[in-house]
Amino acid sequence: MRITRRDLCVALAAASCSAALLAQGSPAPIGPSVFEWSALPVKKTDTGELREVLRGPTATLAELELHITTLDPGMASHPPHRHPNEELVIVDRGQVETLSDGLWKKAGPGSIIFNASNSLHALRNIGSGPATYHVINWKSAATPAG
Repeated sequence: MRITRRDLCVALAAASCSAALLAQGSPAPIGPSVFEWSALPVKKTDTGELREVLRGPTATLAELELHITTLDPGMASHPPHRHPNEELVIVDRGQVETLSDGLWKKAGPGSIIFNASNSLHALRNIGSGPATYHVINWKSAATPAG
């Protein structure tokens, strides 16, 4: 078998691309962590506030993402939508309504909302004060392509 100049060029290009990908690397998995509430940066939004806590791979998940949203009275987080990843929403304070399985349902402090993969969902503050909730979503090898 004879190696041609073309074969050599293709091999060098492939090796170069592989080296570049290895140099970028994957983010290290999120390990044991503690996130102090007072240390979380607060981003003001048109609807209230957002605290981004974490986003990245773990030992068992392709991605774990956690953020905390505070909605002003009468505000919605976003229009009804769907995504392939699953998520939990834990209401910390305030009164919200969530679109779940085609119905708007009330949820107060301590309530837990599960949004299944590709299910239409939304959330809005129906109370007279701010509503704060924690969103935990994840992607695994079983998460459908989006």
